[in-house]
Amino acid sequence: MYPNLYYLFKDLFNVEIPFLSTVNSFGLFVTISFFVAAWLLTIELKRREALGQFEVGTANGKLKILPSETVPIVTIIAAVAGILGARVFNIFKNPVLFFSDPINTMFSSGGLVFYGGLIFATIAIWIYYRRKQITPIKVADAVAPSLMPAYAIGRIGCHIAGDGDWGIVNLNPKPISWLPDWLWAYNYPHNIIRAGSFMQKCDWGTYCTQLNQPVYPTPLYECIIIFILFFILWALRKKINTIGRISAIYLIFISTERFFIEMIRITQRYNFLGITLTQAQIISVILFAGGIVLYVLAPKLKVNRMNL
Repeated sequence: MYPNLYYLFKDLFNVEIPFLSTVNSFGLFVTISFFVAAWLLTIELKRREALGQFEVGTANGKLKILPSETVPIVTIIAAVAGILGARVFNIFKNPVLFFSDPINTMFSSGGLVFYGGLIFATIAIWIYYRRKQITPIKVADAVAPSLMPAYAIGRIGCHIAGDGDWGIVNLNPKPISWLPDWLWAYNYPHNIIRAGSFMQKCDWGTYCTQLNQPVYPTPLYECIIIFILFFILWALRKKINTIGRISAIYLIFISTERFFIEMIRITQRYNFLGITLTQAQIISVILFAGGIVLYVLAPKLKVNRMNL
């Protein structure tokens, strides 16, 4: 694992560049994920604008802004609201940890809950587009596919940094002989949360621990699954014209993936309707149901009836 770029260059290239210690690995991948999302969103919004899916004209005497022109500001809004939401939901998940060490919990390099970021960013962006008199659900269909590779890239950051977002202990033999050990069970050496036991002859400062037992590298699994689902959704976006249904499929995809990956993740569990589930699984159930409802009702949305 590489807590920051200093250790990556030191390990891979045997080069020590002190200022690179300020570039956090997880933060770097999160930044890349926002740029990728902005790039894909711009492509999709311009495609939909060319198809005439957004109104062009004036509002209150001013020329209406095109959705593709809003991507830079929307990316900033999503970043700020998303990170805030991810932190808030992490507090909900670990209230005892927050009250024992609030500063570190809020500003540590880890401790981000994806669903919290998604919910907060969605609300903030929805409000922004309503104020700009741009139909939010139309933009949501363009945003949905771009979120998937961004999430996958963020998971790569989780894995490389070793931020504790891994699976349960895995001592099972590999199901396929040629499967790499690190893809089946991993000890996360040099993880940023300093979990596990001290590594002998380690000169990585405070990053000298690794897990005592190997675990499922679930961030890698999510990365692979999400990229596959992204390519499916990216292909479907040109075949489904009913507004709202791409967003619905996105909700169904991510909630299903997250629900099942949680079964092998190490995380706190709660009693929900008599069933023991994680926070992410509870939210997944709600989002899955919401996705199904949206898919069924999408043709009846006002914006679709107006297009008939």
